[in-house]
Amino acid sequence: MDFKTFFKKSRMKHWDFIILISLVILSFIPILIFSIYQSKINEVTYQAIVKVDGKQVKTFDLSENGQHYTYRYEDKDGDYNIIEVNRNQIRMKEANCGDQICVKRGWIKKPGETIVCLPHKLVIEIQSSDGSESGSVIY
Repeated sequence: MDFKTFFKKSRMKHWDFIILISLVILSFIPILIFSIYQSKINEVTYQAIVKVDGKQVKTFDLSENGQHYTYRYEDKDGDYNIIEVNRNQIRMKEANCGDQICVKRGWIKKPGETIVCLPHKLVIEIQSSDGSESGSVIY
């Protein structure tokens, strides 16, 4: 059975066939929109925010093609912290606090992770540009 005989026997009109094909093509539009949206999500940037006593002191951009460098923060009392940035991760390299918990924490690179130096009231937190930190979803 060829297409013409099938078309005549099925009692489909010419416009019925055009509407059917149009609906099939339109059904793929959500897939197209979703793929465009997903490509924009992959353009997320990460930043490490350094806060001392709740006030933002410095911001570091973290990216795969970033540089390796250190930053020294020193307050008026002589307390200091040396922060090391290596491409897309950050750590507390050295501090003159007593417990050294912030130094032992190691590298962080995921959104929502933090390093806290409690004696110096210094916090390093990683944030993403799309707000996808763990714990940001409220149930």
